[in-house]
Amino acid sequence: MRQPDIEIYLREEYLDSLCDWLGNAFGPIELGAWQGLTRRGKLRMGDTSVPLMLVRKAAGKWASVWFDSDCTPWETDLDCARAIQAGLGEEVRCSVGGWSEADGEDNPDRWMKVNAEGESEFLWAIKP
Repeated sequence: MRQPDIEIYLREEYLDSLCDWLGNAFGPIELGAWQGLTRRGKLRMGDTSVPLMLVRKAAGKWASVWFDSDCTPWETDLDCARAIQAGLGEEVRCSVGGWSEADGEDNPDRWMKVNAEGESEFLWAIKP
């Protein structure tokens, strides 16, 4: 089932590489200046303009990459994580499944990581 938006996590040092890859893979990317830890913009995917938000230090050294649209090439966060890992060769993390407020806090620490060794579920206990 297609998720209403897509969110993955990538180490901060790879954000520039991600933006280059997205631009080459899909089309023009327009990003505003950093406002504190957040940078917003849009990515052109075919005829669609997809809102994009990058948040540094969302989880320690990991940045959140949020595509605020259901009009991406990926049906799930995991599909996106697979594509970005293949494109960059770096580990990408995402939630085990889609999340909504109705889901509550059931298993908030269950995550997937996609890296050169494959895919695996793990507990990511993010410390405040």
